Amino acid sequence: MEDVLEVYKRPYDKAYPVICMDEKPFQLLDHYKDPIPISIKNPVAKEDYEYVRKGTASIFVFTEPLKAWRRAEALERRTRIDWAGQIKKLLTVDYADAEKVVLVLDNLNVHNTASLYEAFKPQEALKLAKRLEIHYTPKHGSWLNIAEIELSVMGRQCLGQRIGDMDSLNAELKGWQEERNAGEKSVDWQFTTEDARVHLRRLYPNI
Repeated sequence: MEDVLEVYKRPYDKAYPVICMDEKPFQLLDHYKDPIPISIKNPVAKEDYEYVRKGTASIFVFTEPLKAWRRAEALERRTRIDWAGQIKKLLTVDYADAEKVVLVLDNLNVHNTASLYEAFKPQEALKLAKRLEIHYTPKHGSWLNIAEIELSVMGRQCLGQRIGDMDSLNAELKGWQEERNAGEKSVDWQFTTEDARVHLRRLYPNI
């Protein structure tokens, strides 16, 4: 816990950006009957309560709190290969100029450099791994991941509707991230190591 909190205390450094990452499963749902939009005759939009399941997706979210930036993308699955592909995009597209990316995430079994070696040739995997500084949130401590806050906001602002296919879902996510990035919406993290030692001292061992 204190390891992650100390990372959050670091000042902004373009060469070593602090990025938080998390994932969210999403159920694709389509309309059983076409909804009736608002019109002069129908002042209230109408939607049938029945729906059709269209499968599931996994939404990946990366956010840099100190820069008020985030990227969201939905994939069909959440495998080692999928995670490795997202990390490569983070390092070679989003932060190609950074010396090293400081990555905060939970300790899911696919969230490690072994996934890079499963997805890419050893030379490329090592090159990517050398540009990562990984910090894991503790077990039952996922609330320490600022990306969870972004996922919560996304759920309220973007996902409270039926979305029936991957293209539509990614279009919604792109629109959401562009609007939020343009508005420079950031997370003002206030909880510190000192706070943890006072308010969460029950989690510390007795010496």
